[in-house]
Amino acid sequence: MDYQANLDLWLRRAVEDGDLTAELSAVKDDPAAVSDRFYRDLAFGTGGLRGVIGAGTNRMNIYTVRRATQGLADYLNAADLPKTVAIAHDSRIKGELFARETARVLAANGITAWLYPRLEPTPALSWAVRYLGCGAGVCVTASHNPAPYNGYKVYGPDGCQITPEAAEKILAAIERVDCFDGVGLADFDAACSAGQIRYIPDECLDAFVDAVLALRPGNDVSKLKLVYTPLNGSGLECIKKLLEKMGVRELTVVPEQEAPDGNFPTCPYPNPEIREAMEAGLRLCDTVKPDLLLGTDPDCDRMGAAAPDGKGGYRLITGNEMGLLLFDYLCRTRRERGTMPEAPVAVTTIVSTDMAGPVAAEYGVELRRTLTGFKYIGEQIGLLEAGGEKERYIFGFEESYGYLSGAHVRDKDAVNAVMLACECAAWYAGQGMTLLDAINTLYNKYGFYRNGLLSQAFEGQDGMAAMNRLMQSLRTEPPAEIAGGRVTGMTDYLSGDTGLPPSDVLEFRLERQGKVIVRPSGTEPKLKLYLSVRGTGEEDAAGRLEALCAAARQLMNRGVQ
Repeated sequence: MDYQANLDLWLRRAVEDGDLTAELSAVKDDPAAVSDRFYRDLAFGTGGLRGVIGAGTNRMNIYTVRRATQGLADYLNAADLPKTVAIAHDSRIKGELFARETARVLAANGITAWLYPRLEPTPALSWAVRYLGCGAGVCVTASHNPAPYNGYKVYGPDGCQITPEAAEKILAAIERVDCFDGVGLADFDAACSAGQIRYIPDECLDAFVDAVLALRPGNDVSKLKLVYTPLNGSGLECIKKLLEKMGVRELTVVPEQEAPDGNFPTCPYPNPEIREAMEAGLRLCDTVKPDLLLGTDPDCDRMGAAAPDGKGGYRLITGNEMGLLLFDYLCRTRRERGTMPEAPVAVTTIVSTDMAGPVAAEYGVELRRTLTGFKYIGEQIGLLEAGGEKERYIFGFEESYGYLSGAHVRDKDAVNAVMLACECAAWYAGQGMTLLDAINTLYNKYGFYRNGLLSQAFEGQDGMAAMNRLMQSLRTEPPAEIAGGRVTGMTDYLSGDTGLPPSDVLEFRLERQGKVIVRPSGTEPKLKLYLSVRGTGEEDAAGRLEALCAAARQLMNRGVQ
């Protein structure tokens, strides 16, 4: 590829955003920096686009967003789908700009754009797609990625992230579009006046919150004391509306993380899975002494939590632990109240805790496992709904802090998760227990399962090649043992004979109920290793997990040799 020709073209044509021309001028004499911006088009898949904000074909900017939207518009206009699209954005840098540019391109192509008038959560976008009867949805967000990132998630008419088949068709349409000369672009104000761009009414958002409330098991939360952080993202409006309607009286919002801010000044990685992101909330807990600390990521589809540890401090609850707590709470409560459906179904992913199996068995729930990504859980809900069995679905979760207890949306929903966590914590408080007491009770009942996650970044063109070499090496020369444990089986999810869609994932099963799953991230240039053990007790499980982590790091070194 002639990177210099691309650079010269962008210097001439990408003049609407001064940030882009300034960036290109600053790096034009740095061949590595130029090639990194132009060595490929930003990848488009079932998660849409996601990348670093900046100049070039391998960056998030108004031109790559417009090009993707033109492809989406061409796809919609060729399909038997409603010619309307709902659009949302979170607090990410240039999020509002990218949302407006998306609306302009759609309007120019005869497609009505419904735009949220202010930042709103991703699940509220999933809700709006079906509430408004749209053919698609777009949420401008990079979820929990670092501040330099933004993204462009595309949703189908069912409110679920697009299927691989739809992604392929949209990508084919995108590849036919020249980002400078092949894009239709309406004047924003004129399109608003003509009704081609419309603002989503507040009634839609209120109906979303009410739909979440309708899923309440019904335990009183009025005595619950909460600290909440939206991590400078989009969750504050919906979460406050929800908690007020639930009757929560004592709510303290972490002040330095309350206002939307795409720079995320208190945490470079605004992910509630990471302690650093929750640190400001944990410090506030030392003063406020709440029953529960809750945090939502920038687009409010993931929820993290911490509970009193009985020693004067607070411990973060892992995504797997929260999934188990909510799953058990819902099953127990619904069984006690006679609201458990016939042949109930719960859904989780292949990388989530194996402990979900015995919990499901305890309550007679069918547990389905999908590939990583909540879109696959949403797909299972859609299949049940298509079969007239939507009520069978009771809960879905993934280890990366995503939860959903209803069919109101087709994506993980931190608003829904906050509601469940509050009810669960309040119920246990009535038994004189914290959520940490509760998870320890579950461990004692079902076994001491422990899970870990390791990741290694592979930046740039050379990094992607190294990551691909590592995956190929593990496929062709799989380890005979890991951490002293014999590998008893290997599953290659790319083979297509697993009952799931082919995916670049490897699973190694170890003796004594251990497991390692290796998977390239679908949203970042990094490799993820998911580790699972079951011990005879807490110390045994912790020791086995530590040994497995050390061995997994050695496995990752294959990619850098």
